[in-house]
Amino acid sequence: MSGRILALSGGVGGAKLALGLARVVPPAELLVVCNTGDDFEHLGLHVSPDLDTVTYTLAGLANPETGWGLAGEGWRFLAALERLGGESWFRLGDRDLATHVERTRRLRDGETLSAVTAAFCRALGVEAAVAPMSDQPVRTVVETAAGDLPFQVYFVRERCAPAVRGLRFEGAEAARPAPAFARALSDPELGVVVLCPSNPYLSMDPILAIPGVVEGLRETSAPVVAVSPIVGGRAIKGPTAKIMAELERPATAVEVARWYRERGILDRFVLDEVDRHLAPQIEALGVEVAVEQTVMRSEADKVALAHALV
Repeated sequence: MSGRILALSGGVGGAKLALGLARVVPPAELLVVCNTGDDFEHLGLHVSPDLDTVTYTLAGLANPETGWGLAGEGWRFLAALERLGGESWFRLGDRDLATHVERTRRLRDGETLSAVTAAFCRALGVEAAVAPMSDQPVRTVVETAAGDLPFQVYFVRERCAPAVRGLRFEGAEAARPAPAFARALSDPELGVVVLCPSNPYLSMDPILAIPGVVEGLRETSAPVVAVSPIVGGRAIKGPTAKIMAELERPATAVEVARWYRERGILDRFVLDEVDRHLAPQIEALGVEVAVEQTVMRSEADKVALAHALV
């Protein structure tokens, strides 16, 4: 497929596919736009979990066991913090801490999140472009049976245990797509938009909540292709299936395709081979279906799926 590639990504699952795309697409033709609804201030520092996961992964620095954080990380800072009675439920490693300190300094000096992210990519040798969804703050709030919780409190501190009743994205109405994102959406040479296999509710919906994004995806001449985060009725990573059940939606790939289709942004849906039998139900929604090996256990899996997409 000719033209540039725009990938919309959450954290670990999206980062895996982003790495595959970076292996098969020339760096100048790839832009990975990351969800920043997960961003929050912790210990006085601006933390951008999804941006960091994607950047570390593309730099070859991510922890291969967790998919997030840095390989070979140390925890002396966290241990010292615990000894002092500080909040240690969100794990900031010794080397990862430098990222958040420097990001916070630059933001306070007036740089945009886009500029800081681009600078980090250059410093870490990431050739593909990585950008936040917006330079304005958008914060995911999870409405639960235990009350409204900031995303990281729900996801990390509470380990996704409270039942989800709804989601909202504070600040979205006043936000704008980051400059690189806006340019990609209006680029006449855009070849394909890839919706990575990230949680549609927690990772994709914050991006789609920004004014102009859904309209841009509807209007682009490039096909919009989503990779299912649900395989065999289970989420590959994270609480997607749990949240779908709590929101009274079937935890199936068909439901994910319907969710995107309801927003008018889906042209093709990529199913895993084990869900091949679901293809007719998705085609009935007016969506083309491709069947591939979507579970990315190795780098070869990531590259193969990226090849299939582009």
